[in-house]
Amino acid sequence: MNRTKMFWGFLFALLVMAFSGVALAGEGGAAALEVQTWIAISAPFGIAIAAFGGAFGQGRAASAALEGIARNPGAASKIQTPMIIALALIESLVIYAFVIAIMFTLKVG
Repeated sequence: MNRTKMFWGFLFALLVMAFSGVALAGEGGAAALEVQTWIAISAPFGIAIAAFGGAFGQGRAASAALEGIARNPGAASKIQTPMIIALALIESLVIYAFVIAIMFTLKVG
């Protein structure tokens, strides 16, 4: 991945985080409607970024593990277990982001 794509991805992630901060800032009256709007906008963006990051990380981990197994088939059993643990940890971060997005969404209701 080149630096330009990484920069724009990072900038987009910062903007989404900024929206999430605005969503939690106000209280009462017309500000409450605005807060609910920002929560409703930021929760789907947050889970989309988490899903993209998790899928990208899992793809890279699986690719590296399969390349290692292809180069040295005898090490397959030593590579497979840490790869499965890493995939589970990556997936747990995505599930954590999903739980946070659900909590934000339930705050709207």
